[in-house]
Amino acid sequence: MPQTVLLAEDDRAIRHALERALTLEGYAVTAVADGVEALAQAHTNPPDVLVLDVMMPGIDGLQVCRVLRAEGDRTPILMLTALVETADRIAGLDAGADDYVVKPFDVEEVFARLRALLRRTSPAPVAAAPGPVEGPAREAAQGAGRHLEAAGLRMDLQARRAWRGRRALELTRTEFELLELLVRNAGIVLDHSTIYDRIWGYDFGPGSKNLAVYVGYLRRKLDEPGAPQLIHTVRGVGYVLRED
Repeated sequence: MPQTVLLAEDDRAIRHALERALTLEGYAVTAVADGVEALAQAHTNPPDVLVLDVMMPGIDGLQVCRVLRAEGDRTPILMLTALVETADRIAGLDAGADDYVVKPFDVEEVFARLRALLRRTSPAPVAAAPGPVEGPAREAAQGAGRHLEAAGLRMDLQARRAWRGRRALELTRTEFELLELLVRNAGIVLDHSTIYDRIWGYDFGPGSKNLAVYVGYLRRKLDEPGAPQLIHTVRGVGYVLRED
């Protein structure tokens, strides 16, 4: 059965072009022109993944995302946005989106991001979760690798829950997987290419700000007043999780 995509885009030319491209790629596409239709379709025929334009009349993509997340719907969401400021992108992540593409975009990038989102939501045994990069990692293995622990962080991979100390962390799917990769490799500097490959399955190149946005957003959720920062930037290389 083809994987299903719900596409909401108010620009007719973009909607038709992307619908055609996705269909040729093998997806079963339902295309709508606004947020009201998107919510109606999501409730009636839940898709495997949603592609939402941020700026739509009436109910925009961010509002659609917030409504679905408030209802407990965890279907992966890819946002299409012409907004390039970091604050605007963070607003999409705050709303519960899993990833975003900035207009004008290359359709191959949309395909790559959809493949990555769908891979991460495909049923798989816990043991098949992304493994660590070579090197020492502090991992508390319980229940066949279900739990991870490092730098004061605890993760339950099966329940997809995480804590810093006793404080529960509310993480999106992508944030959880990024944190898992860092925890598995605590003390090891992971370069940008490795992180892109492990989390998105695709290296978007040196000009992409996608990783920096997600790291910044994850820091906001991890950091506590008076407590050491956990995610450190190694300029020109990548990121490392350690408790200084």
